[in-house]
Amino acid sequence: MQRYGQTIAVTVEDLTRSDDGKAIMSMNNYRNLVRRKQVNILRPGKGLGSCALIEYSSLPERFRRRFESKYGDPEVLLSRDKSALVINAEARRFFAGLEPGTFRLPNGETLPDDKVEEYTLNASVLDALHEEVEKQRLGRNRLKNSTRIVWENILASAERLRADFHHTLPNNEARLKDKVRTYEREGFICLVSKKFCNANKTKITPEGGRLLVALRRSRVPVYTLRQIFDEYNRRAERKGWKTLESMNSVTSYLERPDVAPKWWAAVYGELSARQKFDRKQQTILPGVRDALWYGDGTKLNLYYKGRDKDGKPVKKTVMVYEVIDAYSEMMLGYCIGERENAELQRRAFRMAIETAGHKPFEIVTDNQGGQKTTDSLSFMSRICRISRTTEPHRPQAKTIESIFGRFQREVLHGDWRFTGQNITATSRDSRPNLEFVEANADDLYTFEELCAAYAEYRQRWNDLRHPESKMSRREMYLRSQNPEAPALSQYDYMEMFWRVTERPSEFTSSGIAIQVEGQRYSYEVLDAEGHPDMEFRRSNTTRKFFVRYDPDDMTRVWLCTKPTVGGLRMVVPAVPYAVVHRAIQEQTPEEQAFLRKTLEANKQERVRRQMEGYELEIAHGVAPEQHGLRTPRLQGLSRRAQEQLLDRYARDMTSESGISDETCEPIAIGQVGKQISNMTFDKVSLLNKL
Repeated sequence: MQRYGQTIAVTVEDLTRSDDGKAIMSMNNYRNLVRRKQVNILRPGKGLGSCALIEYSSLPERFRRRFESKYGDPEVLLSRDKSALVINAEARRFFAGLEPGTFRLPNGETLPDDKVEEYTLNASVLDALHEEVEKQRLGRNRLKNSTRIVWENILASAERLRADFHHTLPNNEARLKDKVRTYEREGFICLVSKKFCNANKTKITPEGGRLLVALRRSRVPVYTLRQIFDEYNRRAERKGWKTLESMNSVTSYLERPDVAPKWWAAVYGELSARQKFDRKQQTILPGVRDALWYGDGTKLNLYYKGRDKDGKPVKKTVMVYEVIDAYSEMMLGYCIGERENAELQRRAFRMAIETAGHKPFEIVTDNQGGQKTTDSLSFMSRICRISRTTEPHRPQAKTIESIFGRFQREVLHGDWRFTGQNITATSRDSRPNLEFVEANADDLYTFEELCAAYAEYRQRWNDLRHPESKMSRREMYLRSQNPEAPALSQYDYMEMFWRVTERPSEFTSSGIAIQVEGQRYSYEVLDAEGHPDMEFRRSNTTRKFFVRYDPDDMTRVWLCTKPTVGGLRMVVPAVPYAVVHRAIQEQTPEEQAFLRKTLEANKQERVRRQMEGYELEIAHGVAPEQHGLRTPRLQGLSRRAQEQLLDRYARDMTSESGISDETCEPIAIGQVGKQISNMTFDKVSLLNKL
């Protein structure tokens, strides 16, 4: 029976011996208690002269009663003449090595736990012995004599403490005296054994270690580990160093945590070293929808049948660009194409925004697919508040990559046309059965069937349960609300997705024409009745406009101007230029009515221009008739048709001038004269029919 630290401990012999009376328990009882972990073993009985120590308080109550009836109360027995010892908490902190300024081994490691306890106990005992030495010194100084320190008494105290606490200080007077004085001079560090990280037996010196690292980094030539071992020994003999006896010495040294970073990049590449040694960030995914979207392109992992350049049937694959909400993992938008480019990205994000109906707060993409172009950067800045790219060569930074992997495993893997996952995947289930695919090549999807099947698989993924929720991804997305992502209006869609021509185009008699992606489009302005707007043409023919258009819907555009002050101003909407059949046989009644209406409008415009010009000539005295000449009549119009148009123009103008459309002839001669006297020359000129 003894104290183990501050705990009362008993030995196996205390419990099972029967030479001093009936045993507390049998050896079988003890083994069963240990096997069932019903007692706490403070120290296993390993090593020569070391016996197992069992915590007394962990014994079952019936055995504690037997022990106390045989030996007495352990607390009372151990308290008799027991030396007092205060454990030095500062020593424990120093030897634990967990705080700055505390002890660490030369290789940066901490002391083993048992050594921390041993050195802390030794320091505490040395504190007690130092106190006794100081007491003797104070007594000697008080008596003013030169009596020497009685080290026999100090040694006796040390031995008493050894019996009670089992410290490991020297049991020899001279050595104990030397240890106490060294402790007074150097402090805690003198208690650490010099055997730790003893460099006397080390064959690889710091200079030799630098040589090993250099050989491992060498690219010309490239050494194997065996060749590094041989080359090191060859140079060591020449330099007078110790040679290495085993190649394990080379391997162990180069794989040390403090050595591996020095050569890893040279052997496996800097990106590999970055992945292995750089600190990884741990982040929390968004808590609401539309806070963060990921966009990335990947191979669509389904084969479809196609033909090569020689016309032979082959199995093919395409690319798909996906946009995914990071909160719900819902696939919002996608676009399928031969290669990942800016147009594929634009179409996928447009579908995502139209599906969401909200503007996302942040979008994260990679640096591929033409995303560095000015147009692409401008597009990304319009569709979200923050647009950024992931750090290159950091797959951990792309959550969408893991979503792609699970989509492939959980959904696409069920289709026998599955191409398999990434070639770096190691699972057998991630590989396709190419023999089966080749045997059924005729049943592969066509491209149109592939697009339809992929759309269905996306819907299936969105309807599956989210791994962190009991709801489906779709329900999780639709139930969430993000106050920082407001709903979009029609004007917002126009600002996001519509483009503006780089240069203005002229509005001519044939409308206005622009060219988008190599295709020519012509537009004109219509009035409220759907006919060509002659009033707009009258004022804007030959004027130049910028055209704002939707690249996905070219059936409606806006004509805009860019004044010197201010930004783009939208003037009027325009629609595709009306085209009719030339052959009467093929013309529809609507086309014929449209032709009659526009031809009549053109004739009226000719008369209007002619009359407005003639009025101006009359007003300024430059009309041909005012100089004895004639104004040519309009070509292509009969005299009767021209007179009818002039009548109509006159009626329009008199209506605008306030002249009544009703022609009331006065009866009396005096009234006729009065009417003539009230007429002005401008009204007379309107009635002049050339």
